[in-house]
Amino acid sequence: MARFDRVLLFLLDSVGVGELPDAAAYGDAGAATVQHTLEYDPNLTLPNLERLGLFSLPGLERFSAGIRPVGRYGRCREVSAGKDSIVGHWEVMGYPTSRPFNTFPGGFPEDLISAFSKAIGREVLCNEQASGTELLERRGADHLRTGLPMVYTSVDSVFQIAAHEEIVPPEQLYDWCRAAKRVSEELGYRIGRVIARPFTGEPGHFVRTANRHDFAAAPEGPTDLDRLTEAGAEIHSIGKPADIFPETRFTSARRTGKNAEGIAAAREALEAGKRGLIFVNLLDYDQVWGHRRDPAGYGRGLKEFDEALPGILDRLGKRDLLIVTADHGCDPAFKGTDHTREYIPFLMLGRGIVPGSMGERDTFGDVGATVLDALGAEVPEGRKSALD
Repeated sequence: MARFDRVLLFLLDSVGVGELPDAAAYGDAGAATVQHTLEYDPNLTLPNLERLGLFSLPGLERFSAGIRPVGRYGRCREVSAGKDSIVGHWEVMGYPTSRPFNTFPGGFPEDLISAFSKAIGREVLCNEQASGTELLERRGADHLRTGLPMVYTSVDSVFQIAAHEEIVPPEQLYDWCRAAKRVSEELGYRIGRVIARPFTGEPGHFVRTANRHDFAAAPEGPTDLDRLTEAGAEIHSIGKPADIFPETRFTSARRTGKNAEGIAAAREALEAGKRGLIFVNLLDYDQVWGHRRDPAGYGRGLKEFDEALPGILDRLGKRDLLIVTADHGCDPAFKGTDHTREYIPFLMLGRGIVPGSMGERDTFGDVGATVLDALGAEVPEGRKSALD
């Protein structure tokens, strides 16, 4: 029997809360996304997240303003190999993976680029590991002149294709991404995501658009989203979840750009009376501030969400459950530009939820187990609902 009619799950992309025990193996010893963001701006306050229990987590107590938590709080360890969004989201939804995706620090192999070029009927302008914004500045004018796609990767397992919307319409760019996904799979490369990166503007003033689209690898087994579907629950995607779980039958899927759009869409979903799971990814923490190592921006983003929380809580009904979590870290004050291997927060609030610590969870998957339990679906062995 369902304990709640609705679960609103906010996944704050990259909002990690401190290094995992194996962080050194990933080059991430000392990483702590939220802690370092707060250290950067001593005047930053997050009273509503503190009420949910954020500052009662290990390593965050020193930032507390003395506000007593009204929610249940804990942190989760990662058991999967890797630290990217796909791996993190999958584990949150009950599908941990022991096989990391391939990465391409020197650019993509010649056989993959050759097969991609043949599939789309043209050569590529570049093939390298690069910052997308820096690449636009450096090669954007060449793209306008030639019409050739800019292919690049990052420290993550991603095959990214950038093209100007007036040269390559988004739908054509999406077709190119589907081709890249197909040929990479045919050649046996394990790539987490193929990402369309459309942009507009003129040289020196290029701007990425909201028409980004991710074409993700599919889990090789069932996820908690599949289990919810089997149990008859609705699943509503806001932001990236529908891209990351391409084979899930979402009841509705709404793409969003900035965090503010995702927050507004969540409020609208509550007001519209949508039931089941409302799964919201807020991406700016990762792609706008984390990878670009912008702690000031990261802090503003946390403040934006904190200030939006009262309006969210006001719209929760008696049988609604709120969960706030993440998928990995991306410490804006850390070296490099990569994700960081960190614990994720697990904050929960709803009628009948007893405030206090739920401790350290053995897997990100306890978040998904809690969603299953809340909505009346069976929790698989090996994971624990925080509602127990």
